[in-house]
Amino acid sequence: MVDNLSILQQNTPRSTAVPQVAVAYGDGIGPEIMQAVLDILSAAGAELEYRPIQVGNEAYKQGVSSGIPDSAWDVLRETRMLLKAPITTPQGGGYKSLNVTIRKTLGLYANVRPVKAFSPFVESRFSNLDVVIIRENEEDLYAGIEHQQTDEVVQCLKLVSRQGCERIVRYAFEYARNNGRKKVTCMTKDNIMKLTDGLFHRTFDEVAREYPDIETNHFIIDIGAALLADRPEQFDVVVTLNLYGDIISDIVAQVAGSVGLAGSANIGERFALFEAIHGSAPDIAGKNLANPSGLLQAACMMLLHLGQSKVAEKIQNAWLRTLEDGIHTGDVASENFTRAKVGTREFAQAVIDRLGQMPSSLASVNYPASAKPIQISISQTIKGIKQLVGVDIFIHWNEGDRNPDQLGSLLEPLAGERLQLKMITNRGVKVYPNGFPETHCTDNWRCRFVSQKSTLKVDNEDMDDIQPIRHAEVLGLLARLEAEGIDFIKMENLYVIDGKRAYSLGQGE
Repeated sequence: MVDNLSILQQNTPRSTAVPQVAVAYGDGIGPEIMQAVLDILSAAGAELEYRPIQVGNEAYKQGVSSGIPDSAWDVLRETRMLLKAPITTPQGGGYKSLNVTIRKTLGLYANVRPVKAFSPFVESRFSNLDVVIIRENEEDLYAGIEHQQTDEVVQCLKLVSRQGCERIVRYAFEYARNNGRKKVTCMTKDNIMKLTDGLFHRTFDEVAREYPDIETNHFIIDIGAALLADRPEQFDVVVTLNLYGDIISDIVAQVAGSVGLAGSANIGERFALFEAIHGSAPDIAGKNLANPSGLLQAACMMLLHLGQSKVAEKIQNAWLRTLEDGIHTGDVASENFTRAKVGTREFAQAVIDRLGQMPSSLASVNYPASAKPIQISISQTIKGIKQLVGVDIFIHWNEGDRNPDQLGSLLEPLAGERLQLKMITNRGVKVYPNGFPETHCTDNWRCRFVSQKSTLKVDNEDMDDIQPIRHAEVLGLLARLEAEGIDFIKMENLYVIDGKRAYSLGQGE
């Protein structure tokens, strides 16, 4: 939040000219808090040239489904820097999240969210809370690849790459080392998602061996999130996948005192985006009630990124002094420590009035004049020996009472000479052969066909008896299904890579 941010400075060539920053005023409370932050930056002597862009709700209304018009992209390419207020993404329909679009399009792979408690001036049960959440920012379920497959079933694809995992894990360790942090914690759900989350955890363990000076541990995300809410002082730096990081960073920020106090940096190799972590809060828009602190923290991160560390330091110390003096917006106001409950504009003015002052109780900020940049290099992927051994075919079938045995009897003779029907699952649970009559079945069925010689059963099994099949066998199977009028809606090839199964077993398989 107010320390350990200098590492966000990247190895980006800087000219002697005043840096240009694209500014998006956002939706809801966005314009109010952005103006407050810009006023503080100006008063503190930040050397910046602003390039306003229109994104978000107004762009959506004009039919730009991404929420960002071509003219805004042009400015971003020129500035490579964006300070953005919260955006409202329309729910439902064909609109995509503008935040996700920008992060993925510009390669902003690292989301960095420092969170610190400012007790007792901002109420928190954890006065020593000081945690940095580092979140992979481009992959996972936030790829936003969804399909409705049948009348009853929709899917969302979770995509995780080795390169994405290694890049964010290395960033987390470099961040910890360069900021004097002692521990990095990994959080996944690899007890369930053994391939996707399993890849992230394995990559973490591999990279961790290169940093013997840093303590490491791993938590399953559910207990990890619970501990962050109950014992956050045991954490230092947490690195995790996209969705989990989004959730736990809000948890930690709220536990620290308020989501309204936290800012975030989105860092890529060539671009950077800085924003508050909270939403656009349309219910209080235009009422001079919003707390600009989260966006102010993001702006200070941006100043550090641009090498204006002493301006960021001046703002942070003035902001801390404002909190100490009991000048609070409504979201953090308390009976014991608030002397004046103020609005957005008044809070900004209070910070401006204290520029040059230091906090007396909270630790003051002293940033180094320069920062060592984080430079990430990832290992090359070694191509494995990939063998096709089967196929999962998803079908839309809603006959009779949805009896799996009836479906199995229909599919068995269609397998052909080289394939066999190994199982049918419904929502991941095996229902054929020998399923349980109590299992509820939808109209979406995964039908697993494997090589006749396949002996796949468990992990680390002997793969010698596997007989690879050709794509022609799969195409032949699809042709036979088509001839029988069976509605196949999706297929996933089953591979063995370097002698190991590269797909998950069905529950009960």
